[in-house]
Amino acid sequence: MKTEKVETDVLILGGGIAGLTAAIHAAELGAKVVVADKCNTLHSGSGRAGNDDMAAYIPEIHGTLDQYIENYGKGQAGATSRTTPRAVAVTHYTRALEVAQLWDAWGIPMKYKGRWECCGHRFPGLPGPHIKYAGAKQKQVLTEQSLKRGAEIINRVMGLDLLGDAKGVTGAVGVDTRQDRIVEFAAKAVILATGGIGPRMYLGATPALMGNDTSPFTLTGDGRAAAYRLGAELYQMETGGLPTLPQLKNYLRAGKGSWVGVFRYPDGRPVGPYVTKPDHRFGDIISEVGSGELFDPATGKGPIWMDCRGITDDDLEYMEWFLFNEGNKGDLDHMREEGIDFRKHQILFWPTPTRSRGKIWQNEKAETSIKGLYCAGDESHGGIGGAAVFGWVSGEEATKYAKKAKLPSPDKERDKAKIAHWKSSIEAIQTRQYGPNWEDANVALQHTMNDFAGLTRTEPILETGLAHVRRLRKKVDTIMRAVNRWELTRCLETINLYDLAELVILAALERKESRVGTQKRLDYEYTNPLLGGKVLVVKKVADKPVLEWREIQQTIK
Repeated sequence: MKTEKVETDVLILGGGIAGLTAAIHAAELGAKVVVADKCNTLHSGSGRAGNDDMAAYIPEIHGTLDQYIENYGKGQAGATSRTTPRAVAVTHYTRALEVAQLWDAWGIPMKYKGRWECCGHRFPGLPGPHIKYAGAKQKQVLTEQSLKRGAEIINRVMGLDLLGDAKGVTGAVGVDTRQDRIVEFAAKAVILATGGIGPRMYLGATPALMGNDTSPFTLTGDGRAAAYRLGAELYQMETGGLPTLPQLKNYLRAGKGSWVGVFRYPDGRPVGPYVTKPDHRFGDIISEVGSGELFDPATGKGPIWMDCRGITDDDLEYMEWFLFNEGNKGDLDHMREEGIDFRKHQILFWPTPTRSRGKIWQNEKAETSIKGLYCAGDESHGGIGGAAVFGWVSGEEATKYAKKAKLPSPDKERDKAKIAHWKSSIEAIQTRQYGPNWEDANVALQHTMNDFAGLTRTEPILETGLAHVRRLRKKVDTIMRAVNRWELTRCLETINLYDLAELVILAALERKESRVGTQKRLDYEYTNPLLGGKVLVVKKVADKPVLEWREIQQTIK
């Protein structure tokens, strides 16, 4: 296996919304920029098929910033706002409009009929916290803008691990997902932008179809795993395991805020009190307020239906336009082929799968706990607005850092050993004649997490799950095999998922309480007021995970 060396000022791992926005800004500020994406930046990440709205604070629409934060926290952002440091959230909300204006100038239509349109995810009587936009071609536009400014994009290279140590990052190790090649990156600053933890840690809505999810199944927490191994701080790893927001049954795509209708029970009753007929200004925000309490098939609550009957022609056109821009063309085409008419038929919705929402710790400058290492997007403070803003911020801050720094002198023996480890692992995976493939190993993890770290959590159940994960992790290293580079990439992603799954269970054990939006412990059914305003941080110290509680200034309480 050959090794190729690449030197740069700013290395960006991940070419999604955050990674490309970071590349654009860093390159225009004069940095030498390299973006490594394990897929292709034209179609990778959560924004691959488009998006339809972005959270952004507009004073003339939303009033004061505190009013905006309070209103936004009542709906979609409620749970995450309680664990997001206020300075981080304020940076997102106050700078999103700036980035939206840039996107609009680059060719991503951010206005509707010439105006900022704040609809969907909205309570009647309050301004919507999101601006609607037509993001179907956003990845193509951002890729073009990155290349135009001189950034180098290396597609089909997965960021395997970071080089350096807990005192500072010096680069990264990448593996070519198509050719037998390792890439050794040397960089003054590194930005992690590999996305969230998608549908492969827990069972999906249709387990036999692992890719049927609102997020790509290639999102496997690669950046989090690499950051943790280097010694960076992660937090809120225990979050998840609760019933989540409903989406279209069996054909999962994002875009719930663009549906124009009313959620109803089978007997025709509205699920919530906010809307009684289709209205594009609001959608039906009840699904964001209490989906776990109002709709949980495990307890016999539901099902619920999206009822668009009575929709006006203008609102139908509006809904279909924004669903298309959110990547729902397949859904729309399928329903047309099946003769489904929104004016006549109700559409079945279902809870989306459980997943970990753990993050990399960052501040308002996108700095992590490791010198020279930054993160953006769903690595920490996500959503399209958060990805765009912290992509922009991380590009700026990483460039400032790189201009003051020299190309680090690597610890040659340490880095050589790390690269040798990955070469050996890859060669073993590719040359084994017998053994389970990535899917076997991945499904074993999904069932373990669903059974032992899912909806029902107690200390004995979690401890049993932890033992299973650790036992399986050791087996994965010695028996997993791949017959081609595509399978090799899935194997490496599965290794990352196992490493993160252990942290999820350890954090769940440490949080001895139940808390809305975090977890439900049947052996600790109360919410501990002493943990309000605190987050649970984990980092690797002397090759072992260490957990600590950290007080933050909450965005909302």
